Amino acid sequence: MTRYALFDTAIGWAGLAWGDHGLVGVHLPERDAETARRSFLRRFPEAVEAPAPAELDKAVEDIRALMRGEKPDLMDVAIDTSQTPAFHAKVYEIARAIPPGETLTYGEIAVKLGDKLLARDVGQALGKNPWPIVVPCHRVTAAGGKPGGFSARGGVNTKLKLLGIEGAKAAAQADLFA
Repeated sequence: MTRYALFDTAIGWAGLAWGDHGLVGVHLPERDAETARRSFLRRFPEAVEAPAPAELDKAVEDIRALMRGEKPDLMDVAIDTSQTPAFHAKVYEIARAIPPGETLTYGEIAVKLGDKLLARDVGQALGKNPWPIVVPCHRVTAAGGKPGGFSARGGVNTKLKLLGIEGAKAAAQADLFA
C-alpha cells in the first residue's frame, strides 16, 4: 500500500509517498495544504494519508532545509526504483549526485552514460522523475546555460526558483535568455 504525508516548507506544502521499499514519489511545494493534497492524489490516487514514518523524518527535514536555502545531502533517502526503467534509473543516479547549487547539462549526463546523442533521452527520463528534489532534476539544464524544460507545476519558473534558492549560477544566467 502506498501512503503519503504532506508537510510545510518555507515556500509551501510538499509531500512524500512511500511503500515498503522506499519513496515512490515526492511532490513539490504548493501554496496550501489542500492544493497539495489534491495535486498529490492526482498522481497517487490509491495513496492513503498517514504520518511519515520515522525513517523519513530526515528526508522531510532535509527538504525543508533545502527550501530555506540550505544545502543538505539527500543521497541517503531510499527511493523505490523497482518500477523504473533501467535507463531512467541510471539518469536518476547521476542527477542525484549533483550537489545543491551546481548543475549539469542534459548533454553532460548523456556523455556520462556513454553517448552524447542521448541528451534528449536524458531530458525525457527527467521529465518522468517521480522524486523531484530527492532526484534533483531541476539541477539539469540545457546547453549554453539555458534552463531547459521542467515538467513540474510552474515549469521553468519553478526550476529557476529552486536553483535560485540553492544559489546556482544557472538561475542568475537565466535572465539573459528571458
